[in-house]
Amino acid sequence: MSSAGDEILVIKHGALGDFVLSMGPFAAIRLHHAQAQITLLTTAPFEEMARRSGYFGHIWCDSRASTWNIPAWLGLRRRLRGAGFSRVYDLQTSRRSSAYYRYFAAPRPEWSGIARGCSHPHANPQRNRMHTVARQREQLAQAGINAVAAPDVSWLDGDISDLAPTEPYVLLVPGGSVHRPEKRWPAKGYGELATGLMEAGYLPLLLGAAAESSVLAEINTICPAARNLCGRTDFGQIAELARGAAAAVGNDTGPMHLITAAGCTATVLFSGVSDPALTAPHGPAVHLLQRQRLVDLPVAQVRASLTLA
Repeated sequence: MSSAGDEILVIKHGALGDFVLSMGPFAAIRLHHAQAQITLLTTAPFEEMARRSGYFGHIWCDSRASTWNIPAWLGLRRRLRGAGFSRVYDLQTSRRSSAYYRYFAAPRPEWSGIARGCSHPHANPQRNRMHTVARQREQLAQAGINAVAAPDVSWLDGDISDLAPTEPYVLLVPGGSVHRPEKRWPAKGYGELATGLMEAGYLPLLLGAAAESSVLAEINTICPAARNLCGRTDFGQIAELARGAAAAVGNDTGPMHLITAAGCTATVLFSGVSDPALTAPHGPAVHLLQRQRLVDLPVAQVRASLTLA
């Protein structure tokens, strides 16, 4: 436990799915260090969500500078050294975040992570074969924090007055990393699913970032009545839409973690290149479907996974 005046640093850069899964650890660290000042070192996309969570007194944005950007590295080192942190929780546990341990002058702060020589190492040799939730719980337990709840985003909301329909709706999340097309169920499958949902009385809402506009447009050519919300939703609006949805279907991608954490019944689609035992979203009603190639996943099986009237 810490006392008033203690300075604690938490490191978590992202991505979205991992950031959502870290909400439980964030809350546990806040509770354990109730009197301390807690700073989060994260990246720009997650600053506002972190601020709204209420777990942190300060949010620092890490530009994750290139190795040749010496001024940026020196600036971050100077900032870390000058903050007077007594303990650091590295929840990113990457090569970059572990290197920050060396930025501190001796005596270094207590450090929970995998940095060589740190005071509270997560030394389990199987840590990379653990689900993110289990891995972080074990890491924090070894640092003295034993009560870590499931991810909670009940505080995250947004204005959906111009987005949500009056009739029942289902969220469809057909996007994912542009560099990992094998993780995407084909747009044709989503289009046929959307058509079937319309016939059953549910309006499909298509969620995606601007980079996924072509995929959502392809679905709209198959099911023109589906409501395309491409580029129109922030994290808070996605969470709020999830609370009102009858269900959600999506690929193994970040927004599905947010949707399931918000309590929405959801079906998440995995190809053979991902292991749901390591990366599956958490929530009260999550169904997982996996095929070696998602192109081989039948629309009928996806539809049957949805518990709709």
